[in-house]
Amino acid sequence: MKRLLIIVLLFNTVVARTQSAEEKLTATLKKFHSALVNKDAVFLNSQADHALSYGHSNGWVETKTDMIKHIETGFLNYHSYKEDSLQVFINGKVANTRFIADINVTMNGKQGNYHLKVLEVWVKKGRRWKLFARQAVK
Repeated sequence: MKRLLIIVLLFNTVVARTQSAEEKLTATLKKFHSALVNKDAVFLNSQADHALSYGHSNGWVETKTDMIKHIETGFLNYHSYKEDSLQVFINGKVANTRFIADINVTMNGKQGNYHLKVLEVWVKKGRRWKLFARQAVK
């Protein structure tokens, strides 16, 4: 009887700690946006796909290299990045996320606040979700 109780308790612990795919992707997405604010180029590099297309609401598109360089040099300086109304849709190893973002950023010395609708496409490579594409609109 003790063995059965121990097995049940261990199983419940494992199940409770297991995150769903949506929860893992949501956590990665939030860490990515936090890394933009914190200028964490190492994390951004590890979570961005090599073919990243990072589209801004003004039509400007950055590559992975551009995005990281602009963060490191201060050309883009994110002060805050908040997501609201997040929706996550996963289909195998591809996912899209949609959300409303309130972003405070300085670009080339000019600060602005933006309320945007954002679509991000993520691909699963191994055990890690990587940002493949992003597009924002006003």
